[in-house]
Amino acid sequence: MKTLVIHPKDSTTDFLKPIYQALPDTTVVTGGVFKDEIIDLIMQHDRVIMLGHGTPHGLLAMDQFPGYNWNIIDHNMVPYLRRTENIFIWCHANKFVERHNLKGLYSGMFISETSEATYCGVQANQDQVDTSNYLFSYLLGAQLLITPDLDRAHQNVGSQYSILSESNKVIGYNSERWFING
Repeated sequence: MKTLVIHPKDSTTDFLKPIYQALPDTTVVTGGVFKDEIIDLIMQHDRVIMLGHGTPHGLLAMDQFPGYNWNIIDHNMVPYLRRTENIFIWCHANKFVERHNLKGLYSGMFISETSEATYCGVQANQDQVDTSNYLFSYLLGAQLLITPDLDRAHQNVGSQYSILSESNKVIGYNSERWFING
């Protein structure tokens, strides 16, 4: 399976790298390409993994893509994403996925920083946020290596990740915002 990873370069989301670093036959794009090049890459791959910061309107470009200061993945990409298997990991990706009736694994508002925990009314310290971030990324990366089946990966990541939800409120919050549509 040929996998395309779109992960705009941003040190605050480096913890997501274990999701894709060990995957075979993977193209990683962190910036420096135009949207039409992204479309061509999507068309050449079987699976697209999109990671980083985002909004209900798409994956933020983080000033890494020429000519795009807002979203690198947006409504213009929907027709191309309909033909691939997808993983959408950014805050409010659920609203993007559900609005466009896309298939794949996806997150809702996913706490990855202490300021987001405060915004969401979750009391958490940096260690709890870090534990949540790294555990989720490690588990998803391991599952993607073990099984190509996204349903199984969703189930396994969800059950393993949520084990710490009682002692880590960030994990508890995020566990309720991990979805599959397909």
